[in-house]
Amino acid sequence: MNGPKQSKSVLADINIIPLVDVMLVLLIIFMITAPMMQQGLPIDLPKVTTKPLPSKDEVQTITVTKERTVILNAKRVDIQDLKPAIELLFANKTDKEIFLKADSGVPYGFVVSCMGIIREAGVEKVNIVTRPADAR
Repeated sequence: MNGPKQSKSVLADINIIPLVDVMLVLLIIFMITAPMMQQGLPIDLPKVTTKPLPSKDEVQTITVTKERTVILNAKRVDIQDLKPAIELLFANKTDKEIFLKADSGVPYGFVVSCMGIIREAGVEKVNIVTRPADAR
C-alpha cells in the first residue's frame, strides 16, 4: 500500500493571475472616471494673441461668471465681501498677485469694477486670464 510519494514542502509560487485581473479592472475604472474628474467652471475666456505668463506654485484666482457671480479660489463671494476676503487672503503674504478670469459675456464695466476692488484690497499685480486666439 505504498502509493506515490508526495512531497510535504510548502508551495512557494505566487499566483499573480488574480492580481493582474484586479489591476486591469482598476485601470479600466480609472480610465473611465478620469475625464469626469475635471473640475472647473464653464467660463468662455476672451481670445488674445499674446504669450502666456510664467505661472507660480500657489496662484490665487478670481472667476467672474456670465451671471456676474464672483468666485475667489473656488469659493463664491458676494461683490460687497470681495475686498475683505482678498485682504484676509493676502494678510501674511509679501507677493500679492492674483489671476482674474472673466467670461467674455460679462460687461466690461463689471470686470473693471472687480479689478478696482482687487487693487483697493492691496494687490499689486492683477493678471487677466485669456486663451490663445487659435484655441477653440
